[in-house]
Amino acid sequence: MPVVRDLRVLLRLKHFRHLLAVRLLSQAADGVYQVALATYVVFSPEKQASPGAIASAMAVLLLPYSLVGPFAGVLLDRWRRRQVFLYGNLLRTALAGCTALLVLGHVPDWLFYASALAVTAVNRFVLAGLSASLPRVVDEERLVMANSLSPTAGTLAATAGGGLAFALRLVIDADAATVLLGAVLYLCASLASLRLPAGLLGPDPTMVRPGIAAVLRSTARGLADGVRHLNERRSAARVLTAMTLMRFCYGALTVMLLMLCRYAWADGASGGTGGLALLGLAVGVSGAGFFVAALVTPWAVARLGQYRWIMVCAAAAAVLEPALGLPFAPAPMIVAAFVLGLVTQGAKITTDTVIQSTVDDAFRGRIFSLYDVLFNMAFVGAAAVAALMLPADGRSASLVLTVSVIYAGVAVLMTRFSLARVS
Repeated sequence: MPVVRDLRVLLRLKHFRHLLAVRLLSQAADGVYQVALATYVVFSPEKQASPGAIASAMAVLLLPYSLVGPFAGVLLDRWRRRQVFLYGNLLRTALAGCTALLVLGHVPDWLFYASALAVTAVNRFVLAGLSASLPRVVDEERLVMANSLSPTAGTLAATAGGGLAFALRLVIDADAATVLLGAVLYLCASLASLRLPAGLLGPDPTMVRPGIAAVLRSTARGLADGVRHLNERRSAARVLTAMTLMRFCYGALTVMLLMLCRYAWADGASGGTGGLALLGLAVGVSGAGFFVAALVTPWAVARLGQYRWIMVCAAAAAVLEPALGLPFAPAPMIVAAFVLGLVTQGAKITTDTVIQSTVDDAFRGRIFSLYDVLFNMAFVGAAAVAALMLPADGRSASLVLTVSVIYAGVAVLMTRFSLARVS
């Protein structure tokens, strides 16, 4: 198969393998840590989770990225990206250990969220740096395949980490132990980055201005330059818009699934292990959708083009998500999780490739940080909308239909973009 052959070629590239190892370990740790947070906030028996409480938690953890993200981009275009992976993951190791102590100490929620925010804030630097570094370790001809393998493998690693966290939580029922597992994986990611030469991943030192003071003074100007550069790259701007809307849909359905698992499919206030096990199954099945997307997307893009493949993904979600979600039953919802994983990751692979291939290297850090900011704002906005629309048990036909309409709108927009490009 061509996909298998290309994968073998990529995996023969030493630096690609080393960068991939950093991504896998780092995102596996993210999966463990995020599940630990979710189970502590949503499934702890002493906490009565509601859609509003979940939305508030997401806002606390994600909205500050609107402030961190721009600085991350400017700094990534000045710092050696290998060093970001090394020291960023070391910092997260220490911070995750602090979070575990706070869980054991039953501290006020605000202190717990502050610790979690510190861990996940560093994540913005690491993930944006991984995406910006990829063109440095593969040639342009294999960039689509690399974007299929690397981010999708990272997502699968996060899914596997989340599955491991679910299993550990079900066995020993201790959120602190799960957080400590994430800390160990962050440490392994930091050590794995040492296999990469410090200057390999860029940015080019001749294209940046050294010095923290200069970086801080030039942040606003640098961001303006990045937005202006993105405006000149219409293809990147269009797919980023489509991906942001699809991320909104993903966030709304995630909150709905959390509420269904917490109440509708479990034993009421206690949450029980049944709902937690179903959530773990949904995460795993969604990960299988990510894997299928990695195999299918290069083939689909080669035959349909980038815009049309995103259109197909959005159109499939517009039709299948309400068909599978409206019964609000576990079995069809698990299938819907697979569909959502496939179409979301398929669109994301294509979006990453368009941005990497159309944006200059000197601006990639800023553009991918903007990408992260839009992702987080869309997710938080979706959580807020879901909080207004969802009843206590999570069953909301109006939310499912609203999401379907947004997916359909994305499909129409991408069809228009594709036709305009042809003409």
